[in-house]
Amino acid sequence: MFRGKKYKKVVEAYDRTKTYGVDEAIQILKKSEVKFDQTVELHFNLGVDPKHSDQVVRGTVVLPHGTGRKVRVLVFCKDNNFQVAKDAGADYVGGDDLVQKILGGWLDFDSVIATPDMMPVISKVAKVLGPRGLMPSPKAGTVTINVAQTVKELKAGKIQYRVDKGANVHAPVGKLSFTVEQLAENAKVVIDSVMKAKPQTSKGTFIKSLSMTATMTPSVKLDLGMTR
Repeated sequence: MFRGKKYKKVVEAYDRTKTYGVDEAIQILKKSEVKFDQTVELHFNLGVDPKHSDQVVRGTVVLPHGTGRKVRVLVFCKDNNFQVAKDAGADYVGGDDLVQKILGGWLDFDSVIATPDMMPVISKVAKVLGPRGLMPSPKAGTVTINVAQTVKELKAGKIQYRVDKGANVHAPVGKLSFTVEQLAENAKVVIDSVMKAKPQTSKGTFIKSLSMTATMTPSVKLDLGMTR
């Protein structure tokens, strides 16, 4: 199905050897005709060596038009912050009780926030949350005393990105049902954020390649000179 007629229709709509501006790329992806609302993503290949801690690229950014999906937020905090987190829109709030649920296999959430005093508690599930990119961290802004603000940002479309072992960064920028303008604005915010996250130790070309894709489409290479 992935390589069927609908996939080929998109392939035939552009030249895969060329690069395109963000708006053009979105218009190409919109030629895809599947029955669900596809997620649109940016894929960066960076000129860094993630094996070195001073070349790890990571960051957070609030998408102007959100991600297009409901984000289920879990908050680890003490009793005095329970109502604050709930009033801000958190889906799950707790402490040891949630740790036990996670250890039992429960993972029905998309983002995790923790107050600093809860880190010793959630260290028990670090091996579960870490590989899934869900472990709270100060650098990602998810270990914080500003619980309400962080919950609201995640609900509004705040995303996190981090370079993987292959020096790639993958970041969602919305749904294919968004307008071209909405997707383009989201994409440019992410591109600017990644550019600003360039490590001082990174030499030469920082963004080696950049492409945009949707869930059921081929990738479209972007012209780096047309993304700013």
